[in-house]
Amino acid sequence: MIALTVAQVCEATNGVAHQLAPTDVITDVRIDSRDISEGCLFIAIKGERADGHDFADAVIAAGAKAVLSSRALEQPCIVVDDPVLALGRLAHWVRTRLLTCTVIGVTGSSGKTSTKELIGGVLSADGPTVCPEGSFNTEVGVPLTILKADESTKYLVLEMGMRGEGQIRYLTEIALPSVGVIVNVGTAHAELLGSREAIARAKGEIIEGLPADGFAILNGDDPLVVAKAADTKAHVVLFGRGVDCDVRATDVRLDAAARPSFTLHYDHESVAVTLKVHGEHFVQNALAAASVALALGISIDVVAAELRIAGLDSKWRMEVHELGNHITLINDCYNANPESMRAALAATASMAAGRRSWAILGEMRELGESSRAEHESLGRAAAQMGIDRLVCIGDALTSTHEAALAAGLKSNTVTSIEDAVRIVTEEAITGDVIVVKASRGIALERVADALSAWNGGAA
Repeated sequence: MIALTVAQVCEATNGVAHQLAPTDVITDVRIDSRDISEGCLFIAIKGERADGHDFADAVIAAGAKAVLSSRALEQPCIVVDDPVLALGRLAHWVRTRLLTCTVIGVTGSSGKTSTKELIGGVLSADGPTVCPEGSFNTEVGVPLTILKADESTKYLVLEMGMRGEGQIRYLTEIALPSVGVIVNVGTAHAELLGSREAIARAKGEIIEGLPADGFAILNGDDPLVVAKAADTKAHVVLFGRGVDCDVRATDVRLDAAARPSFTLHYDHESVAVTLKVHGEHFVQNALAAASVALALGISIDVVAAELRIAGLDSKWRMEVHELGNHITLINDCYNANPESMRAALAATASMAAGRRSWAILGEMRELGESSRAEHESLGRAAAQMGIDRLVCIGDALTSTHEAALAAGLKSNTVTSIEDAVRIVTEEAITGDVIVVKASRGIALERVADALSAWNGGAA
């Protein structure tokens, strides 16, 4: 972070300082009272479970310089109308006055976190790059990521999520990206927005404000994404497998561990790429990352070299663990929607290739009126892809279980994590491949943790 004086913070946030000198220096910004750095500004956010203002005394004692608060406190503070909105204003102030880096914004219904990490990995070969850990994609996470950048930063990669129309526009107004990426438009958030078309409108906000000399990086295989090209004045770069795409993949194939290889094409050049990550769906994410780098002038050879070594830092995303007795565990339980569920099932079936495959699944949330139909379709998809055993956790997956049975797939339905683990540990055999996946709120990593501890039954 670029160090800021209290006077600068007050100017940026429209705040009023109490018990602070204008020349006092802020060297960091934190939102977790358990993670305080010396000289930081603690953002007092009022949440559903806790109010950050209640920790003012503790954070100052731990070394914080001041609290960004919505009311005057007994401790050193900068009082603003709303700490979250003020955090956004602070990030925007730093972005426009102190940073010279190229800002890249990334969104999509699925795969945006993985794509963001691949972009960060490729761009880092060309200069200092700031890229958030995990899904730091909200009205809090995006400003915090901006504030991590400093004078040396060449590229700033931001993931932008949304819970409704207008949210991504708000984030872009703070960050002012010159490159916007739309990975795809799926059915995640259908409960909030009602249709894929409405989701596309909300995701499309990321490219509406791009400058004319910027780049809109769009999934050329997704018609709803391609249609958004009309909503930007930036240069449009399409990525995908279609012949009309500017950045293309051909000859896609998977190895025994479902790691994709393909030929990357751009501007009459082509080069072979093999990814370290597991699942054919990562080809699309890699193409998005390549498109950003190529548009920014990085050579195709450098792009390919970086994609070959790129991994994923965010946990619970297609994490592959080899347990005892040659059992493979795929922990993909960070989140789930119909598109990512099918991608994970396809990768599992590919990795099994003659071995027996299991899918331990929990609810996909935020699907609205389509929830039952999507869960039912999931059961049929598991059978069609060749999954051998299905374990459905929770009432929401009753339709998944019933559809799987009707399609001839052996399936169990359970109500608890413990029952799911028991079925696997009692019935798994040497060489099985097991995937665990559900929406974040289901916390299905507990199943993956239990299976890791079991270690395939090996002594």
